[in-house]
This record gives sequence, structure tokens and C-alpha cells, in this order.
Amino acid sequence: MDKKLAYLYIIIGASFWGIIGIFVTRLYELGFTPTQVVAIRALAAAFFLIVYVSFKNRKLLQIKRSDSKYFIGTGIVSIVFFNWCMFNAIQETSVSIAAILLYTAPAFVTIFSRIWFHESLTPRKISALVITFIGCSFVIGIFPNTSESISLYGFILGLGSGFFYALYSIFGKFALQKHDSLTVTVYTFIFAAIAITPFSGLTSVLPLFAKMEVWLYILGLGFLSTMLAYIFYTKGLTAVESSRASIIATVEPVIAALSSFLIFHEKLNSWQYLGIIMVIAAVIFVQEPTNKHLKNTLVSNQSS
Repeated sequence: MDKKLAYLYIIIGASFWGIIGIFVTRLYELGFTPTQVVAIRALAAAFFLIVYVSFKNRKLLQIKRSDSKYFIGTGIVSIVFFNWCMFNAIQETSVSIAAILLYTAPAFVTIFSRIWFHESLTPRKISALVITFIGCSFVIGIFPNTSESISLYGFILGLGSGFFYALYSIFGKFALQKHDSLTVTVYTFIFAAIAITPFSGLTSVLPLFAKMEVWLYILGLGFLSTMLAYIFYTKGLTAVESSRASIIATVEPVIAALSSFLIFHEKLNSWQYLGIIMVIAAVIFVQEPTNKHLKNTLVSNQSS
């Protein structure tokens, strides 16, 4: 796959993640709890993915029992625990604090990728990490306003969300060595749904499902912000280093800020606009220059 196309897939996936707040907020307003929304997300995504793959290529649903370890990693260790940490961090601290701690994920991915995949830790990646972290701080509104305090427990939960969020790229990279990206995505959410549903308490809110608007938000949450988001991101991951992909995916908070402004009429200040520019700049900066790639190709051709 062409690298530019892979970058585009990752950006599209992250953009769909970025609008997830619209559907989640509406479901909260209708009476669902965070754990129930996580379960709804996993169940809806699993359903849509199974239907899609069944029509596209049923063979993609065939896996060996021994391969379950990969999907325990992507579905349970990553998706379920990431959401658990994230929602509890929001309750313990605030949405903004929890969100900025979540975006420590690229740093974790870069470190893990260096250890397990021997990916190079270049000055370009390090610089992009710093730029995206500062940019996310501006977009979310934590920095330069540092008046908010945070407990140690909240800090650990926030870092935990970033840690488990990062593990999707790592487990996903291992799974992609043996399976198609669609197979990885569908089994990620099948395993996540199996793990979280028994503890969600969805049976206690069954009357809420009689409302048509609930199903519209479920469609948005499960189809757009989950199924399509992970399909695009995982597809892009097949041709891009995990560390680079995680950095590019930090366009998500930018999209989240813009969608909040457009849908909920939340105003952006000058620092947030600066943060948006910084994140976009980091996404461009982390990509290898075309000239450098061309030069390396020419050298390789000449030596062969």
C-alpha cells in the first residue's frame, strides 16, 4: 500500500474517533451510564463488522483458536481497559485532564515499538511527540491554564488509559502479521463485547431502547465512530510504523474540538486554535520527506 494512502486512512479513522463525543454525550443525556455506553459501542461495532465481513468475505471470519491471544490483547486488554480507565479518570479528575493524559499514548507506542519491533527512535518522531503533546494541551484547554489540581489516583488512571490505548497498535501489529486488517478489527470487538457486556447492566435500561433516537446514536457510535474508524486505522497500520501511526492519529482531539464547536457551539480560544495548528503541523512533520524517500530508492536501485 502507498504510504500516503495509509496516512490518509489513519487520519480518516482518527477523524471518526474525533466525533464520538457527539453520540456518547447524547446517550448519556438519555440515561445510559459510561459502562453501558462502552458495552453498546462494542456490541454495535461487533454486529456491524460481522454483517460487513459476512458479505465481503466470510473466510476472513476464520481464525485458529491459538490466535485468540491477539484478540484478547486488542479487544480486552486494550479496548475494555482503556475505556474503563478513561471513564474513571473523567470522574476522578475532569474531561480535559483525562483527555490530555490519554494522549500520552503515542509516547507509549513509540517506546513499545522500539522494544518489540525495533523501530527507530528518530529526532523527527521525538519532535513530533513533543509538538503533538503541547498541541493537545492547547486544544483541550489544560495549558497554559494550569490551575486545575489532580489526585495521584486520577493521574494513574489517566496514564492507564494512554497505556492501554497504546497497546491496540502493538497487539494489532502482531495480529496483522497473520490476519487481514478486517479480521483483526471484527474479532477485537467480538472479544470486547463478550468481556464487557455481562458487567454493563444493560438489562436494567431496556426501556430506553424503545426510543428511535437511541438507535440513531447507536448507529453513529457503532458504525461511524467505531467500525469505520477502526477499519481505516487498522488498514493504515498495515503500511505504517506503529509509532508513526499513533502520532498521526492525534488529529482526533482536533476533530473533537471542532465538532464540539459546530454541534454544541463550544467556543474555541486562541490557544486552542494554536493547538490545532500544532497537531496538524506534527502530522505533516512526522511523515518522511518525499525527496528523502526518492533519494533512498535511487541509491537502492543503483546498488542493485
